[in-house]
Amino acid sequence: MSTTAPLALPLGRSAPGAGRRLSTWLWRHGQVLTLVLLLPPLLWLGVIYLGSLLALLAQSFFSLDEFTGQIVYEWSLSSYAQLLGQRANLDIILRTVAMAAAVTVAAALIAFPIAYYAARFAGPRAKALFYLGIMLPLWSSYLVRVYAWKLILAKEGIVSWAAAATHTTWLLDAILALPVIGGPSLSISYLGMFLVFTYIWLPYMILPVQAALERVPPSLIEASADLGARPRTTLWQVVIPLAFPGIVAGSIFTFSLTLGDYIIPYIVGTSALFIGQAVYIQQGTAGNIPLAAAFSIVPVVIMAIYLTIAKRLGAFNAL
Repeated sequence: MSTTAPLALPLGRSAPGAGRRLSTWLWRHGQVLTLVLLLPPLLWLGVIYLGSLLALLAQSFFSLDEFTGQIVYEWSLSSYAQLLGQRANLDIILRTVAMAAAVTVAAALIAFPIAYYAARFAGPRAKALFYLGIMLPLWSSYLVRVYAWKLILAKEGIVSWAAAATHTTWLLDAILALPVIGGPSLSISYLGMFLVFTYIWLPYMILPVQAALERVPPSLIEASADLGARPRTTLWQVVIPLAFPGIVAGSIFTFSLTLGDYIIPYIVGTSALFIGQAVYIQQGTAGNIPLAAAFSIVPVVIMAIYLTIAKRLGAFNAL
């Protein structure tokens, strides 16, 4: 009578049942599995992103000794008093917010008809070309696009050449002569800066609006027409209210990106500063890190309020 000895597992390998039991336990305790998967990115986000924001917030409560130029590490509100007490700093904040709001409104007005055509009338091939056309500019360098617009809007650029070729130089000169938005040329004016901002951030408005319009049921549009509503009435009372969360979602991108950009105002525009430029100058040239930190908190506060309003309008559902 012979007996067969059990086969021994190779060294370094555990029994198959152990892995099966662990996977079964994790499957039964889904919250633990979710925590294990999310813990590394949450730690990275907490340490790198939230940690830097907290460090920035702490720096804004310090001050700069005007005599020695050294940072005084004592808690005070002197940086915020300097930020809000000087008219020049308030002008920088108001100028930046006004430009961000103007770019957001213009991008929404341009994006809506494009997105509406893509969502309602474009076929599969046309829609593929639509996505390609929207995404193609994003494949090129940000700086290349900005410098290209600098050449286009320059006094010797394509716009001036086209105006001379069509005998509309008088119109261009009249636009450049307008107060506030005009200047020596389009490349040195608020108008030129506005055009570049709108072009650069327009794709970020078109895609959320198009996604929101895709969710509008065609049956609602047909029902509105069956009830005798004109196309204009259907647009204002059915389509736009349902697509409004997408517009607000797109405005989050256009508004925040314009609010924090400092490259476009350096390359295209006047010598007037924006918030991003002020942060760069105070942190680099002036060495006033507490004031630069206080300037940096302004967009954070503005976007926190903006995101709160956008959430109540249902914008996050359209992202």
